[in-house]
Amino acid sequence: MWIISEGGIVVFSRVYEEMLDDQLFGALLTALNSFAEQIAQDGLSNFELGNKRFTILKRAHFIFIANSDKKIKPKKALQELRSVMDKFFTVYSKETINNWDNDVSIFSNFDNEIEDSLDDPIKKMEKAFW
Repeated sequence: MWIISEGGIVVFSRVYEEMLDDQLFGALLTALNSFAEQIAQDGLSNFELGNKRFTILKRAHFIFIANSDKKIKPKKALQELRSVMDKFFTVYSKETINNWDNDVSIFSNFDNEIEDSLDDPIKKMEKAFW
């Protein structure tokens, strides 16, 4: 999961399998989204690479991205991502976001706020069945 500012700065990330540098990923996704907005007004909403699906939501100058296995239903991934996005804007007031000076440290403990959403899917299943 990544939260990226419209300027391409990754303000939060939680990745189980590190693929590449977070800031490089943020810049790439911001550029892809800008390109997509030139073609289609809303830009990217999701894309697939290999066995991963990337789900994208945008609100108030931030891009929220979740990656999941293609086996996960898109609606479920979107629901989880929307929940995280709503929590982000509950935890960080409009004033905090409007006055943000690109210091990502103010978002550093956001993972504590959304721990359940970020649980490893295997751990979630264990909790459900044990």
